[in-house]
Amino acid sequence: MNAKSNIYDHFHPDERAFVDRVDEWIERAAQQHEWKRTDYLDPRQIEIVRSLANRNGRVEIRFEGGGSHAERKRALIAPDYAYLDDEPMGVQAIAVTADSQGHLELDHGDYLGALLGLGVKRDLIGDIHVHEDGCHVLVTEEIADYINIHLRQVHRIHVLTELIPLSALREVVPKLEEMSLSVASLRLDGIASDAYRISRTRIVDPIRAGRCRVNWKVVEDPSAMLKAGDMISIKGLGRFKVMEIEGMTKKGRVRVLIGKFI
Repeated sequence: MNAKSNIYDHFHPDERAFVDRVDEWIERAAQQHEWKRTDYLDPRQIEIVRSLANRNGRVEIRFEGGGSHAERKRALIAPDYAYLDDEPMGVQAIAVTADSQGHLELDHGDYLGALLGLGVKRDLIGDIHVHEDGCHVLVTEEIADYINIHLRQVHRIHVLTELIPLSALREVVPKLEEMSLSVASLRLDGIASDAYRISRTRIVDPIRAGRCRVNWKVVEDPSAMLKAGDMISIKGLGRFKVMEIEGMTKKGRVRVLIGKFI
């Protein structure tokens, strides 16, 4: 129990169930030579897999999300003697095209909602790259044919689908709108209130309610300190990244450059 509680010290209580699953996958790979290919993991889950694998030291891991900028990826966990570079990762791309001008109004949430509406679990869906004429979505190979047959409508707009090779994937790298802020300190609530243009008192509630993630990890302390490179998201408000701490003003405030995802 001691070793396990030591592991838990590094993770949020909400993450314990996932930590237990990963710990079991890694133990089985190390002890019983079992291989495990996961569903899609978000960046925080990827970090958990990586840290537990490093802690164990007797497993090999590989991540694949379909593109060089992939955020969500599948993991392959195997015994440490395994060579994983040529192993199939089961990542399949699907092109979704709309046959009318309506596609111009569709966004990431519309496509995700349509996929979930088919009864597909979120874990089986990777990144969604929205284009002017539709989107490219990454899914698990196991569910790809089902989606290819059944996805015919996105937010009342008729669509066509086609399985495409990863070499044909058109990745969309998120655009950032840069903002320079002058803040009293690097506290989460102070920077977030300026980034979202919401009063500090109003930003505290969603943080304390567990709706804020810093680097994909739930943070409930409004006074948590941020640093360059941190990625912050608050449910319903969007995401921003701390690009650079630019130094102090003459009045002793901190200049921070952030990038809001648009």
